Amino acid sequence: MDLGLRGKGAIVTGGSRGLGRAIALGLAEEGCNVALCGRNQETLLKAAREVEAKGVSALPVVADVTQPADIQRLVKETALAFGRIDILVNNVGRSLPGYEDESWEAAFQINVLPAVRASRLVIPHIRQAGGGSIVHIASVWGRESGGLPSYNAAKAALISHAKALARDLAPDSIRVNSVAPGSMSFPGGSWWRRQQEDPEGMAEFVRLNIPMGRFGTPEEIASVVVFLCSQRAGWVTGACINVDGGQSRSNI
Repeated sequence: MDLGLRGKGAIVTGGSRGLGRAIALGLAEEGCNVALCGRNQETLLKAAREVEAKGVSALPVVADVTQPADIQRLVKETALAFGRIDILVNNVGRSLPGYEDESWEAAFQINVLPAVRASRLVIPHIRQAGGGSIVHIASVWGRESGGLPSYNAAKAALISHAKALARDLAPDSIRVNSVAPGSMSFPGGSWWRRQQEDPEGMAEFVRLNIPMGRFGTPEEIASVVVFLCSQRAGWVTGACINVDGGQSRSNI
């Protein structure tokens, strides 16, 4: 299926490894030029070379998206390199322990504010391109209880932000959605490390929590993200799509 993304310009935050890398490669396979950012230059450059191997342009930008100036630089450099921005995937996020104010503030600084800022900065560019798509990577724990409290709250806020933005931007043909992944495993990722440390415990976790009987892969989630970025999903906006092997239990 041709998703009609050839020649589009995309930004993927946290695009150097794991799900972000898979999304960047998925967009590249559909013909998108992809800007990807990360904090580790070596990993970032490797991912950029993989994107370029798909026959498109890659723009690796070393950046920490918790820093507003880095987000501004990322968007500016992407617009200059590609001449357009059609797609933004806000992928950066992680879970933080603790109940202190500092833990809660850090959870929102990492999981919510980078997406808010990046979206605000790309909207004029996407509007100029005639429309496009923004996708937030949330979590099943943004839709129901299960993760650490600050992570739950931050991911719920991300889903809410996508919904509100979708309604505001619909007249501009800018679609905004969120994707809620379940537990996925990839080399170096947190679930993968737990599998190495406690294979029996992780097998029991999967048996009790994931009806499909296995962890997900970044590529499976990336495929849904890439579809949402395309005009094949032209009437999908304000939605939160679970990609979780049946892990979530909420009816909505």
